[in-house]
Amino acid sequence: MNISGNTVFIPGGTSGLGLGLALRLQAAGNRVIVAGRREALLDQIAAENPGIETVVLDTTDPDSILRAAQTVTTRWPETNVLITMAGIMEVEDVHTADFLAIAERTVSTNLLGPIRLIAAFVEFLATKDSAIVTVSSGLAHVPLSITPTYNATKAAIHMLTEGIRLQLADTSIQVIELVPPAVQTTLLGQQDSPTAMPLEAYLSETMHRLESQPEAKEILVERVRMLRFAEVNGTYDRVVGMLAGH
Repeated sequence: MNISGNTVFIPGGTSGLGLGLALRLQAAGNRVIVAGRREALLDQIAAENPGIETVVLDTTDPDSILRAAQTVTTRWPETNVLITMAGIMEVEDVHTADFLAIAERTVSTNLLGPIRLIAAFVEFLATKDSAIVTVSSGLAHVPLSITPTYNATKAAIHMLTEGIRLQLADTSIQVIELVPPAVQTTLLGQQDSPTAMPLEAYLSETMHRLESQPEAKEILVERVRMLRFAEVNGTYDRVVGMLAGH
């Protein structure tokens, strides 16, 4: 993926990693369209960041995805990068059935949302040099005990990405997986966590790796490699315990 000269659509680009990446990509010479549920927030982002385009989109609503795809492909037919950023992370306690509502909401947002977005854009993107960028997590490879469904959806995103990359090898679509570690954002209230990676540091390293590794399948900042390769390196049990605070 070239680091500049693209038109990039980022569902989930209204805060945290999504907004940070949107602004970095705009600064690198890309047109960027961000999408989210709250129109007032989108208007604020557009006002504060001239040049950023916005679209209302609820990734848990299949009809909303189709409407947004129609808007994007009509208003910005040069769009050639889709980044499926939208996601949620909530604590669950599986000792009782009360966790089910959180689990279903997490699957709808983190897994079905990206699948539906890919379905809505894949034929359009296949007509040009393009990229689909998914967002998994280090927790796709080593679980955090308090967020079992989040871990599971990110593991599914990892394997989904691997599978669609194989199928789309006969097209012009590059498939890239971002694999963040814990980052200082409001996701799970980690904005002030001393154990999470500072947001600006994550964005800088990610942009550097996107630029220096244009053919990369995975974008791995140094901080996430301990999680990504724990099983391969024989450190899985130790890392699981570390995440659990043992």
